[in-house]
Amino acid sequence: MKVLIAEDDNLSRKLIELAVRRAGYEPMIARDGAEALALYLQHRPDVVLSDWLMPGMSGLELCRRIRQEQGDSYTYFMFLTSLSDREHLLHGIEAGADDYLRKPLDEVELRARLIAAHRITSLHQQLKELNDQLFQQARIDSLTGTYNRLRLQEDLASMDNRAARYGHTYALALFDIDHFKRYNDTYGHGAGDRMLCTVARTILSCCRASDSVYRYGGEEFLVLLPEQRCTTAVKVADRVRASVQGLGIPHEGRPDDPKVVTVSAGVADLDSARDRSAQTVLQLADEALYRAKHAGRNTVVGC
Repeated sequence: MKVLIAEDDNLSRKLIELAVRRAGYEPMIARDGAEALALYLQHRPDVVLSDWLMPGMSGLELCRRIRQEQGDSYTYFMFLTSLSDREHLLHGIEAGADDYLRKPLDEVELRARLIAAHRITSLHQQLKELNDQLFQQARIDSLTGTYNRLRLQEDLASMDNRAARYGHTYALALFDIDHFKRYNDTYGHGAGDRMLCTVARTILSCCRASDSVYRYGGEEFLVLLPEQRCTTAVKVADRVRASVQGLGIPHEGRPDDPKVVTVSAGVADLDSARDRSAQTVLQLADEALYRAKHAGRNTVVGC
């Protein structure tokens, strides 16, 4: 655990540093509030021990600035002060401090407070990691492991912003598994789920690391291809189509040939959308998919 010490008095600073080291923690030293803030921004320590009265930036202002800058992380802030009035201490807590120690320093008390601080910062870190996991899980399709529609909405908004600001472009390829309902009716929903996962893996294997794959609907997948035009995106979509057919997954329930699982795809890019919005590109890709279905399935239609 890293402990930032902000203290302008040389003797007090050395005593606190020694006590922190003896407690088994890693101290960082600042001689005033401004230096402490700079060290905080650079190293993000777990704990700050700050004097109240310092030249330039006071401990109170340091506490406020750290609370403004901490973001998702949490730093345990303790004041070191010889001031004893209760109103003074209340101001510190209201500014964002977690605790305080009176001078002269009691090393045993400091150790106890640091143990408590370590426990609280560890809990905050665990909570942050859990929240990060939940954030990611909320954007992943639980069956196929691809992204879901929530993540798609966020990514399309981001692509729209990049297109408007920097002139970037992208293409969308919308895939639909041909005769999926008949597959479920013939082989059962469990087999249908396994087939969906296989198709999702196949789509992912055909894409670049910079591309993103989403489960768009029950049997629909969408691929976002940054910096791609319609012509190159159609080639990618056709590679996916051929790869899925090449899996040779039997589909005796379909009324047409081949008697294996296939996909149809519709492709559009940003340049094909007159108002250059993601929703328009998506609508054009959906219309192209509709034409692919009516062209006999197992085919790709571009914008």
